[in-house]
Amino acid sequence: MDMTDFLTTLQDAFFDWLVHGLGGFSGWQIVTYTLVTTHITIAAVTIFLHRSQAHRSVELRPLASHFFRCWLWLSTSIVTREWVAVHRKHHAACDTPEDPHSPQTRGIAVVLLRGSELYAAAAKDSQMLDQYGAGTPNDWLERKLYTPHSLYGVGLMLAIDLLAFGAIGATVWAVQMLWIPVSAAGIVNGIGHWWGYRNFELADASRNIVPWGILIGGEELHNNHHTYPTSAKLSVRRYEFDLGWAYIRVLEMLGLATVRRGHPQLRLGSARRGRWRMRPC
Repeated sequence: MDMTDFLTTLQDAFFDWLVHGLGGFSGWQIVTYTLVTTHITIAAVTIFLHRSQAHRSVELRPLASHFFRCWLWLSTSIVTREWVAVHRKHHAACDTPEDPHSPQTRGIAVVLLRGSELYAAAAKDSQMLDQYGAGTPNDWLERKLYTPHSLYGVGLMLAIDLLAFGAIGATVWAVQMLWIPVSAAGIVNGIGHWWGYRNFELADASRNIVPWGILIGGEELHNNHHTYPTSAKLSVRRYEFDLGWAYIRVLEMLGLATVRRGHPQLRLGSARRGRWRMRPC
C-alpha cells in the first residue's frame, strides 16, 4: 500500500468513526445509554451525596460507596466534601440571606440558570467547609484523585463517549454534564423553594414539586425532606412515591446498605381539625 492509499484509508476510517463511533450504535441505543447514565448520576446524588453523606440517614457498604464516588467523579466532577458542606449550610440557613442557593433571596431565575455557579462560589468558603463538611470520605482516593483532580473524571467520560459514539458523543457528554446542574442545582433548589404543594408548614419555603419522585430520584418531595431532613425516605403520603427510597431498599436486600434513620409516617389528627401530623417511626 502506497502513501496515497494509506492516507485515503485513514481518512475513511476517521470519517466512519465520526459518524458511527467505534461501537456502531444506533440512535435509540445512544439515547438509551444517555438516559441510563444520567439516571445513575441522579441515583448517586440522592443516595450517596444527599441521604448517606449529608444527612447520614443511610450507611452504604464500601462496594456501593466506592461505586457512587467513582461514578460522580466521572459524570459530575463533584467533590463530596464541598457538596455536603454547601447542602448542610443550606439547611442551617434555609431561605435566609446566608442560604447559598435560595430563590427567596436570590430570585428564581438566578437559581434555575446559575445554580451550579452558586454551589461553586459557596464551596470556596474554607470556613464553611470546615464547619459543615466533616465526616466525608478522606481516604487515599479522595486525597490523591477525586478532590485534587476532579476534572480528570469528566475528561475521561468525554473520551469514552467520543470513542464509543463518534461526533455525537460530544452531545451525549454535554447532556451528562448538564443533568445535575439543571435537575438538582436548578429545579430542586429553585422550584423546590418556589412552587408546589406543602404537606407541612415550615419556616422555610420548601415545596413538593410533584408527588411522584421519579425523574430526580425522589428529590421532588422537597417539603417532606425539609420537615424530616434525616429521614432516608422522602415520601409520606400513600400516593407519593420516592424512587430513591426504592433503590435504597434494594441495596438493603443485597446487603449493600443499612437505613440508619427511620422513615416518617403520617397519622390523621383530630377529626375536628382534620389535619395531618408527622410521627417518626
